[in-house]
Amino acid sequence: MDCNILADFRRTLYACFQKAGDALMNLADALLTETPARSLAELSLSPCFERRWPSLYEALEDAKIDRVALHKLFADQVPAPAPGQRLVLGGDASSILRVASKTARDRTYVHASNLPEGTKPVRPGWQFSTLSVLPEVHSSWTFVLKNDRIVSTATQASVMKDQLQQALPRLPQGDLPPIWLGDGYYGSSLFLEMVADLPCDVLARFAKNRVLYREPPPAPAKPGRGHPTWHGARFACQDPTTHGTPDQTGEQLDALGHRIEVACWHNFHFKKARQVRVRVIRVTRHAATDTKRDPKVSWFVFRGTQMPPLEAIPPLYARRYSLEHAYRVDKQDLLWETPRLRTPEQFERWTDVVACVRNQLFLSRDQAGALRQPWESVRRDSTPRQVRRCMGRIIAALGTPARACRPRGKSPGWPLGRARKPVMTYRVIFKASSKAKTAPKPPDKRSEPVPVVA
Repeated sequence: MDCNILADFRRTLYACFQKAGDALMNLADALLTETPARSLAELSLSPCFERRWPSLYEALEDAKIDRVALHKLFADQVPAPAPGQRLVLGGDASSILRVASKTARDRTYVHASNLPEGTKPVRPGWQFSTLSVLPEVHSSWTFVLKNDRIVSTATQASVMKDQLQQALPRLPQGDLPPIWLGDGYYGSSLFLEMVADLPCDVLARFAKNRVLYREPPPAPAKPGRGHPTWHGARFACQDPTTHGTPDQTGEQLDALGHRIEVACWHNFHFKKARQVRVRVIRVTRHAATDTKRDPKVSWFVFRGTQMPPLEAIPPLYARRYSLEHAYRVDKQDLLWETPRLRTPEQFERWTDVVACVRNQLFLSRDQAGALRQPWESVRRDSTPRQVRRCMGRIIAALGTPARACRPRGKSPGWPLGRARKPVMTYRVIFKASSKAKTAPKPPDKRSEPVPVVA
């Protein structure tokens, strides 16, 4: 990547910071270069941060970011796909746990991993939905397009639909429509019905207990009483007797020479979304250990107009795992979940700063090189952590568009006689199920109080 492209990106990025832009730009440069930092306050020790450490928190409290211009800047940096290729996108959600943060507003119960066996995998916190461009080979080199918080009144599916709806018109158009990859949560009829009108193909995991239906038989010439059947024969993933003959089959070998079988059935619909036509794909890996993490049989659902060849399905979906590697880099190296910020708006601004740093690393990976430790292999491709070690000299050469810090004097402090009020606390919001609840029973008349006549 040319240095001029990175310099133009940084100038446009600075213009997106409408308020407290100088402090935000210093914060982004400090996060980009200060590799030893393990807390938000330690970023103030970076030479790129010209202010004192309280300005870190003040910037996140007072800042105003033009997120529309910011997301347009991200989309403009996505290269157009080569002729005959397609843009591969991926989406997922990640949790920011805030178990003891009673003063944090709009916390919900989110998924938590690595908990003791037998406990519910949920904890209070915030959840963010991420839309990224996936690399050709699964790695941590993803390019962030949008990273939005899932508020308590929204769902993971609705936020991802909005992200795709806003990002797709800004992305470069190729010969083939983009394809979006998602995990098993997005293989539901609810999400596929939401994105049915978007100019994007969808390939998602499919739970093994799902049931679909074929097209109903033609109505008889002399219909009888009632409406003809809405659904055809059942297709239950767990019941091989309902599968029938696949419409397409294929067989290939993986990188280790193990056999992989792929079968595809066409023209199915959901019981609650008859207008959404999908294809069901079954991938059988004969060398798998058939455990939860390494299943022998995996199911996928495809909705769209340009289905990839069957032999391309397994390596194509493997690119979605890049999101897991990217989340690990964001949380371990870029300190995404480390700051204990009080309000969700402050954490949203910090999330935008992390995304800006993430994309600058992506744009700089060719020119910055990689600084490897003696025990790190030189035969492997560079990682964001190794490129980040070289960003100090890159930023020093490019400079910063932020203005120099001006002394503001000493704060007058807390006014005398002003009472200190306790910070307001908030309860964790429990998202109720979308299923309709049964109507409550009418009260028993015998339990009603008897009126007393004077």
